[in-house]
Amino acid sequence: MDHEEGVRTAREGVGPAYLRARRRRIAAARLARRVRRTFAWRPRHIVVRRLWIAFARLRRLGLRTLAGLVRVPGRVRRAFARRWRRSLQFRTVLITLVLSCVSILGVGVYLSNQIANSLFQERLTQAELQTRQSVSQVQETFDGAQVTDQQGVLKLVNDTLATLEARDSGTPRQYVFLAVPNQDQPRNRWVDSRASYLRTENDIPQSLRQAVEGSQQPQQFWESIPLTVDNTVHPAIAVGNKVSFGGTVYELYLLYDIKSAQDTLDEMQSVLWFGGIFLILLIGAIVWIVTRSVVSPVSHAASVSEKLAAGQLEERMAVEGEDEVARLAKSFNHMAASLQEQITQLAALSQMQQRFVSDVSHELRTPLTTVRMAAEVLYDAREQFDPVNKRSAELLYNQVERFQALLNDLLEISRFDAGVARLDVEPQDIVAVVRNVVDTAEPIALACGSEVHLYTRTAGIVVDMDARRIERVLRNLLLNALEHGEGKPVEVFVAANADAVGVAVRDHGIGMSPSEAARVFDRFWRADPARARKTGGSGLGLSIATEDVKLHSGWLQAWGRPGEGSCFRLTLPLHSGGTIAESPVALEPARAALPLPGGSTRGIVVGTSAVLASGPGRGTKDDGA
Repeated sequence: MDHEEGVRTAREGVGPAYLRARRRRIAAARLARRVRRTFAWRPRHIVVRRLWIAFARLRRLGLRTLAGLVRVPGRVRRAFARRWRRSLQFRTVLITLVLSCVSILGVGVYLSNQIANSLFQERLTQAELQTRQSVSQVQETFDGAQVTDQQGVLKLVNDTLATLEARDSGTPRQYVFLAVPNQDQPRNRWVDSRASYLRTENDIPQSLRQAVEGSQQPQQFWESIPLTVDNTVHPAIAVGNKVSFGGTVYELYLLYDIKSAQDTLDEMQSVLWFGGIFLILLIGAIVWIVTRSVVSPVSHAASVSEKLAAGQLEERMAVEGEDEVARLAKSFNHMAASLQEQITQLAALSQMQQRFVSDVSHELRTPLTTVRMAAEVLYDAREQFDPVNKRSAELLYNQVERFQALLNDLLEISRFDAGVARLDVEPQDIVAVVRNVVDTAEPIALACGSEVHLYTRTAGIVVDMDARRIERVLRNLLLNALEHGEGKPVEVFVAANADAVGVAVRDHGIGMSPSEAARVFDRFWRADPARARKTGGSGLGLSIATEDVKLHSGWLQAWGRPGEGSCFRLTLPLHSGGTIAESPVALEPARAALPLPGGSTRGIVVGTSAVLASGPGRGTKDDGA
């Protein structure tokens, strides 16, 4: 607030709210005066002014719409955005309506301006013609007057000017009769100024008076003005001329009320508005119907494809007519039938393959048992054989053992494929399971010359799991790490968070590439098919481990880099049926250090199986992760 308002506020005891309300009233009054001046029918810039009025209306409408959108609840905006993204029909109809509104609004503004110009020019031409005739008649009357007394002069002037009024016509007309100021010749001492009822010289713009006063020859001037009639502002046209009477020069202004033209324009604009709204609604309905006829088959095709993807292979599209949409439906149905046939054939082939593997595995168990018993007898009596037969007995025994392991893995895979594998879930301590796996792997670690280090935060972590299957998974991971670790240490990390437990097995051996890590869980896949095995294996261990982990709703992931080793991570939910948001142990070696409370990055070795070339040793120590 300025100084004067501050003084008045302190003196009168009014607050800032009163001053804000007062400023709003002043701004509203100014806006009303601006609107009255805008509708004063300024003819010289009528097109520009009409365009500016239309732009101002659009701007106010846009600001109100934007303010309304800001106040709309968030869920309505989200629903609109979701509808915009997911519905082609909604998007098409809305874009068409917006473009139609802009087009119709532009055409409406143009037509309104053209109609306004035409109406105004018609009224202006009529006013100039009538004014020219009326001024000529007045001047002839004044020139032929033979009165010399005051009463006769006044009567003549009043009667002559009274003929200029026309209140009952379609364009009411009034007059203002003024003496030109500062005349050289003596002025008529009886007649100074006259005007129609409620009209004064203030109704005449100063610019028009200056133009009329400054003219040196008979010439008429005009200007559009606002005219107050019955406390209402009407658009009007003021036409001015000079006349002389008794040696005195007068200004004669005729005021033409063109409110009827404004009413006609308002009616036409109302018709344009209602016609435009009806046309927009009609266009929206037409676009909705047309787009629905096109979008509905596409939506139906999407629904049918989703059902096909969900396994409902018998779903088909309805075919109606012979147009492009009908051809699309026929092609889609043909494709669905072909896919169903191929999927059925593949499913039958897969079932036959699974049944074949299961049947062969079961049929091989009996002869394999007999061969194994014979191999064990030969193996136990190998010391009595010559060196060649002794070596043959050892090879036979080892290969039969590998054949037995392969057969067991095939039987287990057939159970997974048949969907008959079941979990025996019980709360178990996974740390104890890991330590048991580490202890049982000591002979293989001794043969490989590697040390196995176990790192964990706590001495026990209870998990709902099938201990037999998880122990098989961990044993497979640890034996693979020892086999490919090239005699370097193998690290096992165990940690838990709020909803999961993780076990990472890290070796520093030959490693593997990212492409090999992506295929390491495939059945019978080997990174180097020519590489010899020291501990045997069927090539199905990691595949079986993957299926065991899937039964627990867990993760089994692999990382590797050539020359830097590899890391396998097992993540299980703590409770049966739980979900995993994040694994508590890292897969990358750079983050494999087990974090401890207090910000430490060192790991606690609660159990170390250090198998060296000279023999086993045990101990507990604080070692770095």
